[in-house]
Amino acid sequence: MTTRPEIANALTIDVEDYFQVSSLAPHFPRRTWDVVPCRVERNVELILHLLEEHGTKATFFTLGWIAERYPELIRKIAAGGHEIASHGYGHARASEQSREIFLSDVKLAKAVLEDIAGVPVRGYRAPSFSIGKGNLWAHDCLLETGHVYSSSIYPVRHDHYGMPDSPRFPYLVASGLLEIPVTTVRWMGRNWPAGGGGYFRLLPYGVSRWGIARVNECDKRPAIFYFHPWELDPGQPRVTGTTAKTRFRHYVNLDRTESRLRRLLGDFAWGRVDQVFEEAR
Repeated sequence: MTTRPEIANALTIDVEDYFQVSSLAPHFPRRTWDVVPCRVERNVELILHLLEEHGTKATFFTLGWIAERYPELIRKIAAGGHEIASHGYGHARASEQSREIFLSDVKLAKAVLEDIAGVPVRGYRAPSFSIGKGNLWAHDCLLETGHVYSSSIYPVRHDHYGMPDSPRFPYLVASGLLEIPVTTVRWMGRNWPAGGGGYFRLLPYGVSRWGIARVNECDKRPAIFYFHPWELDPGQPRVTGTTAKTRFRHYVNLDRTESRLRRLLGDFAWGRVDQVFEEAR
């Protein structure tokens, strides 16, 4: 029988539907979203059930677009003791927005989420971790709109995002906002992803377990892990006409995510971002 480590880690869910991910954007223009069948409600309900089974609380970085269409789901998340945080309104990459448009987006998303959930929204995560060296002004916008922390920078090398030279653990940015990077492992002079997402599906479960345990035991720090509701949905529609890379990244091992998530919830202690990183804030 295994014993959970003493350190509690932060479990996060980026609440978006399969047709809203950046890699599928060319196949689902924004104007088509209202006619595409949504599956997010069923998938979030499954996640809530799993969290309840394990007595776990989490942070749900939620799109304002989703919240407007499924307000009862958002209220159910909040009523379950989970943290409601912002993922922006319409899943536009922060790196592709002007400062003015970004400010309007995060302001709208925060207002929508707070109005529906009836709780303050303190956290934000940029779609596709799209805050980087070219738009660090986004932190100022988040502070201006009343956010307390961001989890928008992934200190890894990736073809679509990443700041590999940024700190691996929570730090205050110039504006006074707390940035909480997604977890990485330092090995062979390089940061390696250990915080979930596609890597959780692609690599054997033991790799994720090793990475989180290493951060807890060697760095003496809590990890922050993320996944999406659509990653627990192997029955989602297959989009034709995508590249081989996109198909692989999006669909690999969808049928294994739920079982792996169950193991993850049992192997480690988990909590909400605002509570796990309260001392850092």
